[in-house]
Amino acid sequence: MTKDIATAALNRGNRTRGPRGQWLAPAGLILLALIPVLAGAARLTELTGGAVATPQNARFLDSPVPVVTHIVSVTVYSLLGAFQFVPALRRRRGGWHRLAGRILIPAGLLAALSGMWMAVFYPHPPGDGAILLVLRLVFGCAMVASIGLGIRGIVRRDFIGHSAWMTRAYAIGVGAGTQALVLIPQSIIFGSSNELSRAVFIGAAWLINLAVAEYVIRRRARPARNAFSPSTTAPLITTP
Repeated sequence: MTKDIATAALNRGNRTRGPRGQWLAPAGLILLALIPVLAGAARLTELTGGAVATPQNARFLDSPVPVVTHIVSVTVYSLLGAFQFVPALRRRRGGWHRLAGRILIPAGLLAALSGMWMAVFYPHPPGDGAILLVLRLVFGCAMVASIGLGIRGIVRRDFIGHSAWMTRAYAIGVGAGTQALVLIPQSIIFGSSNELSRAVFIGAAWLINLAVAEYVIRRRARPARNAFSPSTTAPLITTP
């Protein structure tokens, strides 16, 4: 019954948006994700095409498994995850949301863990340093923890909590797209090899994504909270 109330409340909150409006957010997320996805595709082509080793790619050629794992998992997670924000797909009886979630959870964990592995064990390129290493580990751990809390939410049938934590995990997971945008002015103003400014801008990009995620979470939670008030609960209960 709790699931029916929460679902009805979320659906009512999305009722004001038409079919086209429901696809605006996923379309924007896909466009944002295309930046790292295309960069990853270029890297895979380089790794499989017998590229000559350079200071920029030597670490990937010497140990390709972590970077290949990271690229594939991030691509799946960022592109497929965008469709989880379409209300019509979440309501579909065919089990789209559940099936996609079973793919997204391992993909998200692989993306975070492989990213942290590369941050620790790959040689640092110019512009990276200890501060950026710490940031990558902090946000990588936060992504793993968010996915874990999202799993706990669904096990406990706390669907609102599950949605909130998975939204936070996705915000961290697509951070590379926002980072690519904010690093443009950073490289122009400070230079691409300036370690401190690079770390600050990359960290700021993750914080921007999380701020947007919190806004989305709170906006979705308002109709759900209203659904549990005495004046609104009764009309929303459709099944015993």
